[in-house]
Amino acid sequence: MRFMLIVKSNPAVENGPGPSEADLTEMGRFNEEMMQAGIMKGAEGLHPSTRGARVKFDGKKTTVIDGPFTEAKELVAGFWIIDVPSMADAVAWARRVPNADGVQGEIEVRQVFELDDFGPELTPETRAQEERMRAGIEKQSKQSKH
Repeated sequence: MRFMLIVKSNPAVENGPGPSEADLTEMGRFNEEMMQAGIMKGAEGLHPSTRGARVKFDGKKTTVIDGPFTEAKELVAGFWIIDVPSMADAVAWARRVPNADGVQGEIEVRQVFELDDFGPELTPETRAQEERMRAGIEKQSKQSKH
């Protein structure tokens, strides 16, 4: 099962100078550990909301709102995608996320939908389309690494 570990933001992330050398060292060690365990499928950190935007939908109308956004605890600062056997395993990895500066934080753990989770609403045509898209993304990813 794939899970997303969502790192919630905080005022230090939104307004601070960025991660310290200790933060980067600890996070690199943790990421290496997950990679060696064969569970990490992706991981990224995000710039603060001052550099972001939101697109709001109201019917057919869209509105763009530039950051920064209030309520840092509601924002996402980064994420991991991991593949582990259960929610309990995902939570166990989330509990090990480094916190070099000892700041108050939160990691949200959410299971990623797999095609079989959609049931009969996922038609054979839609499944084939999704599988073609995933294969295309994988091919593009391999090509961009060369």
